[in-house]
Parts: sequence; C-alpha cells; structure tokens
Amino acid sequence: MPDPQHPRSTVGRVYLVGAGPGDPGLLTLRGAECLARADLVLYDGLVNPLLLRHSHALAEQTCRVDGPAGRVLRQDEINRRLIEAARSGKTVVRLKGGDPFIFGRGSEEAAALSDAGIPFEVVPGITAATGAAVYTGISLTHRDHASAVAFVTGHEDPTKSTSLDYVALATFPGTLVFYMGLHRLGAIAQSLIGAGKPTSTPVCVVSRATTPRQRSVTGTLQDIASLATAAELHAPSLVIIGDCVRLREQARWFEDRPLFGQVIGIARPEEQADDTALRAVELGAQPLVLPTIEIAPPDNWEEVDAILSRLNEYDWIVFTSVNGVNGLLGRLLESGRDMRAIAKSRLAAIGPSTAAALRKYSLRADLVPTEFRAEALARELGPHVAGKNVLWARASRGRDVLPVELAAAGATLKQLVVYQNRDVDRLPASSLLPFERGEVNWIGLSSPSIARSLARLLTDDAKSWLGNKTKLASISPVTTAAAREAGLPIAAEAVEFTWEGLFQAMIISSGEKPEES
Repeated sequence: MPDPQHPRSTVGRVYLVGAGPGDPGLLTLRGAECLARADLVLYDGLVNPLLLRHSHALAEQTCRVDGPAGRVLRQDEINRRLIEAARSGKTVVRLKGGDPFIFGRGSEEAAALSDAGIPFEVVPGITAATGAAVYTGISLTHRDHASAVAFVTGHEDPTKSTSLDYVALATFPGTLVFYMGLHRLGAIAQSLIGAGKPTSTPVCVVSRATTPRQRSVTGTLQDIASLATAAELHAPSLVIIGDCVRLREQARWFEDRPLFGQVIGIARPEEQADDTALRAVELGAQPLVLPTIEIAPPDNWEEVDAILSRLNEYDWIVFTSVNGVNGLLGRLLESGRDMRAIAKSRLAAIGPSTAAALRKYSLRADLVPTEFRAEALARELGPHVAGKNVLWARASRGRDVLPVELAAAGATLKQLVVYQNRDVDRLPASSLLPFERGEVNWIGLSSPSIARSLARLLTDDAKSWLGNKTKLASISPVTTAAAREAGLPIAAEAVEFTWEGLFQAMIISSGEKPEES
C-alpha cells in the first residue's frame, strides 16, 4: 500500500534493470530506454561502465568492498537509497549485472519498493549463464546431449535451513550451471562425484564472461579444480557441467576476435569516444578512454554569428573534423536558422567520419578526398576554388596546410574558429593507473595534438612501458612525425587515416588477420 505520508503523485519511479553479463551490446532496448529517462542511476560493480553512455543522469556505483570506486553499501542501504530518491520525485534506474531476478537480489529490492509504496518496473536482462555459455561456444541445451538446464548457486546463504541436494543434481538429465562457484569449485566437484556423478563429466569454468578479459578452462570433475587454480581465474565466474561442454570447440567464436584480450587506449575527448570504444569491444578489446584533449565552444560566438547571417556568400564550406561540422551547423540551428542558409554552398569533408557527421544534418558532402588528410583535401579541392569564396570551419589550433594550398589555388579563404581544441591538465587516475601497471597493450593516436598531449601527460612509470608492453599506433604520417618528435615510439601506422584504419594497423602489427569490411 502507498505510504500516506508520501502521496503517489509526488513519487518517482524505480526501474530494476538487468545490465547483462558484461558486453555493453547485450543491454536490452527497454533497458536503454529506462537509462535515457533516468535522473539517478545506481549501478553494481559488475556493470560495464560503457552502459552509462545511455544516460545523462547522476550515476553512483555500489561496491562489494570499500575502495577507489566508493564505499561498500549493504543491501538495506541500497533499498533505502532507492526509496529516498523515488520519494524525492526522481526517476531511478537500479542497474544490475545479469538479470535482476536470477541470483541478483532484485526480488528483495522489488519487495522493499512495494512495501514503501514506490511504483517500479523490472526489466529482464541476459543472465550470466546464457552469456558465458554462448560466448564460450557452449549450447546449454542440445537435442542429442541435454534436454534440460539447471541454474544453481555455488554460494548459498549460510542461514538457510536447507542446502543443495547433490544427489538430485548428480542425476539431473542435463546441464548444470553453478553461479559464484569459483572459490568452492573443489567442494562442488567432490560433492557431485560423491553423489554418483562420473569423474569424467566435462566441465568448463568461464571467468569474466562476455568481456575482453574472458578466460575459460575446460576439464573434468576429476581435475577441474586444479586446472582452474593453475590458470589463476578470477571472479565473477560460472561453472558449466555436462556433455554439452564437449562441443564448444565447434562453436567458439568470441575468443577468436582479432584484438581479443587487448587493452587499447582510446586517445580522444571523453564525450567523443563512445563509438570508438564500442568498435574496440566488437574487435574483442578492452577500451580505455584517454581524454588527452578537450573540445569546447569558442570563448564567444560573435564572429561565428556574424558569418551565419551571410553563409550564402560562400561557394564552398570546408569541414576537416566532426567537431567542425557540429560547431558550425549546431550553432546555425541554435540561431533559429536551418540548412537552407547553406543551399548555395558546396561542401567538402576531409574523410568519411566528417561526411557521416554532415549526413546527420541531412547534408551530403560534394567532395571527399581519396586520402583522408589535409594535403589530399587541398589537392582535390584546388581545381574547384579559383576565384571562389571558401569558408573553413576549423579548430582553434591545427596545421595550416589548407590556407597555404587554397590561397595558391586562387581561393579567397575565410578561417572560422567554431570550436576550441585544448589540452587537459591531467589524465584521470582510473586511466593512468593501468599504464603504470603495464596493463595497456595499444594506444591509438589520432592527431598530432593528441600525440603531443599524451607525451606530456604520461608519468615516468607509464612511459617506461612504451615500445615494450605498450605499443603506439598512429593515424597518419603527420601524427607519426609529431609523436616521434615528442619522444613517443610508433609501432604501427594506419593505411587509411581513420580510427578503423588504426584498429587494422594494430591487428596487422599483432600478427592477426585483418578484419574484412
């Protein structure tokens, strides 16, 4: 029943959302919708932080132990936090690893919300058993091997009056999946053997399933405990037991991705790193965002606003970055105008990402050079601009290839700063620490300014790994030259001057087969 002291009309709503087992692509569409409308997100330590890109809300992490991520919260504290936030009128998402109602204590949170009269909704998630099995190549059910599957806790509440019936589990006609069983693996195996399960029964232990740090060990009930110990597997993990394990080599796919297990530094402004980080995940890598620079609007818009009123004077408008597109056209829309203001202008984009940014404004680039660099853009634009007025929407700093080359081609060029490219003072501790531990395999450098900024921001401990454990890939010869001038060794250089080209350079340098487009 609703609490009479807290009328329902002033109460927010709580969504108990299953975040899936780790891969950010496994969040449901409904889960993403809930995150988009949230005022507060309270998320578990097992939740992939990349999921927070779906929300602009305040996000707080609940921790299993006190540490850098925050203070440990008991379940009753979490329940109270949800109720208090909802009573203040907030829309709250409780983001939980896996599925909220499968070993996730979601039902306890739902009961607490119900008792407090808080409206709530439960959004199912892909449970860890499904994710671990599929990402390891194991079919939990199979018409020839298993007609049933049982989910079992490997870590029971010691206050319960009943315990697992291992005799029933040993004779279960299908696949057994133990959650949270890594630290009791030996006892689980011996209990099943003691209850009559054959010692030769196949077993697979999957650690950190569906993430780039996924590892799996296969054995039998007889030897799996010693094999898992030797492999130094980490929680969270699942134990899959049954004949279906024998078939995994025929269906494995995830661990064969070309950058699987690699930690890759994404040196981009934080607000622009999402798509690149997700592509790294698709290739099997663990992205680490390195915001070495930040993008900001101009100190004032006076010059830009003055140009907006006479854009029809320009025969060509040139864009050399996504930021340039958003800076000019975003301001155009904010001013109350629309794309008709540039109806008389032809548009040039330096590469496919910039051209894609134009398409978001329903515009198509008239010219994209075959090589995605300023020299090629100037060379291919040159024959079209003699005697023409050209507007370049640019950053506050950058190379001067375009002004020199276009002036030589006979253009009258107006350079318009529509955004600032600024160095940051320091890297976040969460980004720097993996470098200092030697845990980063690659860093992608996508511009000369990013290369110079990274060289300035890395500590001596981080730099000690460069060229050895940590390799650097450059997006272009110009970026390579700037990096080497700053003392950074380059191990690979992209053929195509895009982030996709950077990833392919890393793959080739690692000795893997390039991804087919």
